[in-house]
Amino acid sequence: MTNGIRGKVAIAGIGETTYYKHGQAPDSEFKLALMAILAAAEDAGIDAREIDGFCSYSNDRNEPSRLSAALGIKDLKYSVMQWGGGGGGGAAAVGTAAAAIAAGYADCVVVFRSLAQGQFQRFGAAAPAKTVQGDNAYLFPYGLFSPAQRFAMKTMRFMHDHKIERPALRALSMASYHHAQANPRAVMHGRPLTEEKYDNSRWIVEPFRLFDCCLENDGAAALILVSAERAKDMQHKPTYLLGAAQGSEYRNAAPAHNAPTYASSSFTSVAPRLYENAGIKPGDVDVVQSYENFTGGVLMSLVEHDLVKAEEANEFLKLENLVADGGKLPLNTSGGNLAECYMHGLELQIEAVRQIRGTSTAQVPKVDVSLVCAGPMVTPVSSCVFGSEATL
Repeated sequence: MTNGIRGKVAIAGIGETTYYKHGQAPDSEFKLALMAILAAAEDAGIDAREIDGFCSYSNDRNEPSRLSAALGIKDLKYSVMQWGGGGGGGAAAVGTAAAAIAAGYADCVVVFRSLAQGQFQRFGAAAPAKTVQGDNAYLFPYGLFSPAQRFAMKTMRFMHDHKIERPALRALSMASYHHAQANPRAVMHGRPLTEEKYDNSRWIVEPFRLFDCCLENDGAAALILVSAERAKDMQHKPTYLLGAAQGSEYRNAAPAHNAPTYASSSFTSVAPRLYENAGIKPGDVDVVQSYENFTGGVLMSLVEHDLVKAEEANEFLKLENLVADGGKLPLNTSGGNLAECYMHGLELQIEAVRQIRGTSTAQVPKVDVSLVCAGPMVTPVSSCVFGSEATL
């Protein structure tokens, strides 16, 4: 049974700034946000003053009221922040913006994310404090501080349970770096990754080596959503939102690593709802953009979205199966968080739209269904599905 959003809203414009290494953006985080929004408006062929709604996630610091004033918007109708750690809200933000349009709360909503970490505390770093509380009170005394450490434990358990070997993670990393070489926007463009280079890279925390971990970048990205009817008259062929889902499994946030479903990317209940709402099956997916905080999250996301069987992961997860040119499951075709940039996954939404438009630098032939998985191993997570007109 499909939900009421399917095909009612479309992505009309996409925009992004240059992506910089962490701390190297020459502009303020606020200016970067404006630049990405203006680029998306230009791509859509509209005046930015037509925007009347804003949606972001992961505690973006750029307030819609201030953005609205800077852009000269006459009537701000809608503003919302999606809860969720890291990139878990990326696809949910798109779904929430679409819901606002479908419900008539706003007519033209921009989803955005802006980061200039050199101007603020490093994202993911523990805030300076004399005491700790909550989950950290159980973890910090044992030296468990970083996201890599926390997520490595889940990944190790999953790989142990399903007898998945390290070359599967290597293939996921190499796919992103492979596609980044065709993408001049990618931070790692011109820096290819070989098996030897991957295998010789330093350990971060087992099972993650250096190239299993996402980048840290400055920049901004934005998508403009309008009604499907309005999108038909705009300058790009519409990319329709077929469905979006968010949430996490039962007691996912149980403290001190005590969730009943521990070795999980948090999509076990979300992915089935996504497919039901979007009216598609896993076999309909032509290309996947999966958020990589670490390659272990991608591994579990693909399994929990029923795109790869856990017992077949060692055989299937090879570079030749993950590339845009002839791969069975093209993955992270702009370079993803590992090799294009880490814009908390919003660049994955943009690449998913490019694949529907046919304008990717690593274009998959005949794409009608493009899937995005956002923020594995956090809670809540989210996913969305974009489709061409042929899917309606």
